[in-house]
Amino acid sequence: MRSVLTTCGYCGCGCNLYYVVENGEIVSVMPKADHPVSLGKLCVKGWTGHGFVRHPDRLAGPLVRNAKGDLAPAPWDEAISLVTARFREIAGESGLESLGVLSSARCTNEENYLAARLARAALGTPNIDHCARL
Repeated sequence: MRSVLTTCGYCGCGCNLYYVVENGEIVSVMPKADHPVSLGKLCVKGWTGHGFVRHPDRLAGPLVRNAKGDLAPAPWDEAISLVTARFREIAGESGLESLGVLSSARCTNEENYLAARLARAALGTPNIDHCARL
């Protein structure tokens, strides 16, 4: 068994915890004792929130619509090329200002900051929203 230090993904508090991993599976969770936010404790979601990791419905890669309109697995290179082409198409039609980015309270503050930077610096749009209006 080994312990893997990570950040809880349920809210933006950023609590640290250890996933105890055995044979590639998470078998238990332990809070980081000296973390300044969680102070060695976790909420119920921190203790039990890792159930999605091996859920059979979890996406493991990109899906792209085929000619029939159905979603089908695709390689990352193909999916990124399609997104890039669509962004360029939108930019040609009405400019990238027509794009918007939605962020989440389940992201850390650092991830929300990066989403805002992506929107403003890379995409050139001021349109970013978040349920907490960060």
